[in-house]
Order: sequence, then C-alpha cells, then structure tokens
Amino acid sequence: MSDNNSKGHVKSKRFDVEHALSLYAYSYVILPAHGIYEKDFIDLHRPVIDTCHIYIIGFSPSVRLNSEKLENGVLSTNYSVAGISHDLNWQAPQGAELVEEGDAVYVKDPSGQIFWPSNEQVLSYLGQATDLEFQVKYIGQAFGKDGSRNALDRLLKHETLQKIALKGTPEGKQLQVLLISVQPNNQLLTQFNPQAENTNTSSERIQSGLDKLFNTDKKEQVALYEAAMIRYFQPEFNKEFKDSFPSTNLKILRDCYEKDFSGVVAEFFIDELPYKLCSETVSPKIHHTAYHDLHDDADRKAFFAI
Repeated sequence: MSDNNSKGHVKSKRFDVEHALSLYAYSYVILPAHGIYEKDFIDLHRPVIDTCHIYIIGFSPSVRLNSEKLENGVLSTNYSVAGISHDLNWQAPQGAELVEEGDAVYVKDPSGQIFWPSNEQVLSYLGQATDLEFQVKYIGQAFGKDGSRNALDRLLKHETLQKIALKGTPEGKQLQVLLISVQPNNQLLTQFNPQAENTNTSSERIQSGLDKLFNTDKKEQVALYEAAMIRYFQPEFNKEFKDSFPSTNLKILRDCYEKDFSGVVAEFFIDELPYKLCSETVSPKIHHTAYHDLHDDADRKAFFAI
C-alpha cells in the first residue's frame, strides 16, 4: 500500500486509542485418543495436563515402526508415516544390546538401563523430514470452579470424542487429542493514532484497556480462546461459535464490548509441536492467528485492516 493510502487509512479511524485482547497457547500435551486412559502416561505429564483447559480433537498421520537394528553403537530404525518410509538413526549407549521380548523391543546397556527413543523424539525428527498435519475436528474447553477441571477431565466422558471414534478413522490416520495451556498473563495490543477523528477520550480509553489487561480472569481467557479458535478453524463437529462469534449477544464478550475493545486475537504457535494444524477451511501451517474484529464499522477496524 502506498504512503498516501496508509495515511488516508489512519485518518479514517474513529478513535485515537484502540485495544485488542491477545491470547496465546504456550504449552501442550499430545496423545492418542486411547491414551487418555493410560495412567502411567498421564501421571508422567500431570504437571502440564493440570494447566491445560483447551483441547483439540483431530486426525494426524499414523506412525509405525517397521524395523530396527543395532550396529557399531548406532540404533537404526525405520518408521512409516501414512505409508511413506523414513530412516532414523540414534546413538546407543556404549556396549548396549538390542533386546526383543515378544512384541516389545528395546536397547539395554551393560548396567541394565533401558533405552529407546521417545514418541516425542521420533515425531520431532519426522516433523523435520515430512509435513505432519493435524486436522482439527473439534475444539472444546473445561474449566470448572476456579479452574478445578482440566481438559482431560472433560475428555474422559466426552460424547463428541466417542462419536468421532465410532465414525471411524480414515486410512493412514490416527485419532489424537491435543491439550493446550493458554498463557495466564494477559496481553494487550494498543494502537495510538493522533490523526484519528476523535482525540478527546484518550485517557478514558487507555484506562479501559488497562482495566481489561489486569482484570481478565483465567476462565474468561479460556472461553475467549476456545470461541476464537472455533470461529477460525470451523471444525466439523463444533456447532457453537462457528457463525456466532463475535457478537454483542455473547456473554463471554460482554466486558470487551463494555470497555469498547476493537478486537480479540487468539494465537497458536508452539515451536516444539511437530504438527502443522489445519482444517477443512484452514491450510496447514505452524503459526495460526485468529483475529476477530468486534465491530463491523470500517473506522473501528484498527488492527490488520491494511
């Protein structure tokens, strides 16, 4: 856009101070759908799971170990991802041997310690070698009283998860659950525009932004993040918020409208996650930004409008 057009865009805005509430995911646990019943795994990841109030149900490529061998201190493994073969090599402990016991296989060092690459390590390497997509089918949240319920608590008796499972998993895919923590510290995006039409209410608008920044509680954060991401991804099995967010009729947005916020932003960008999230309407990528204007008027679209 030319400088003249940019200047015209700035002058066309109504207020010299505009705010958007920004929310983002900062931690996660991912597991197969059946893994929600595996106590050992849950106990291992309990500290993170207890902070996760958002969950995403979806399909990802199935990963299968085809073969393994140990030679000269190197564990060579072959995995297939949706039928495509990939060789991954791992440095084994000194003097280790490959042990097979029924369906189980592992590497054991002379002291008896067992070694095998974790699922997270395997997926991390595979994610670098190929595009691993996570197709979003449903987004939900669980909070309870004062955050007493986490996403896993909800999933243990989740009708939609059971419905998706019963419909069957597409060939070459597996049903997975992604648990997400939303950053507990609020973020405020603020635009200052001295060329706006109204420059007489700056101090009041700044104070409203600060009030929202410091007084948006965790329950509201979780609810807003869920709604913003549902509207963004348009998951197949969601109904609420797909067409109704944002709206002045929604209770979860009441305070944003009362403080005359311009927008709500929900971000998903976690480097460590080996998958690229996508849906029927959103292409696969690492970084997703769900920005929603709270006002239809062109002179209130302060962020991302250009």
